[in-house]
Amino acid sequence: MTQPVWQSTVVHIGQDAAEMFDAGVFILFGQPVPDALAEVSLVHSGPEADFIPVEAGDIFRIGDTSAVITEVGSLANDNFEKLGHFVIYLNVGDADVLPGAVKAEGTLRVPAVGDRVEIHRTVEG
Repeated sequence: MTQPVWQSTVVHIGQDAAEMFDAGVFILFGQPVPDALAEVSLVHSGPEADFIPVEAGDIFRIGDTSAVITEVGSLANDNFEKLGHFVIYLNVGDADVLPGAVKAEGTLRVPAVGDRVEIHRTVEG
């Protein structure tokens, strides 16, 4: 059983974001986002509840696809809470995690405007 830790909706996909998705990099930004960063980002409407820090083992979802977060950089939660900014590196194996990023394993589809993006945590119950 899982419970949502964070939920939002995609409001914009930057024109260069598809190249990033193809490379397994998902850059999320909450509104407002600087124009230069909006071009490579998945822009979301912002959190729908109070902030809860993301942890390894949480599940990141785009629509009906998901990836398990395996590592959280030392600055990732601070950036996520303040800016809605989160960078996910998908299926990068043993590569070092950048301070503001997370690593995840799984398969995520290319997002579209209107898609739900969520982070869930497994709970006992």
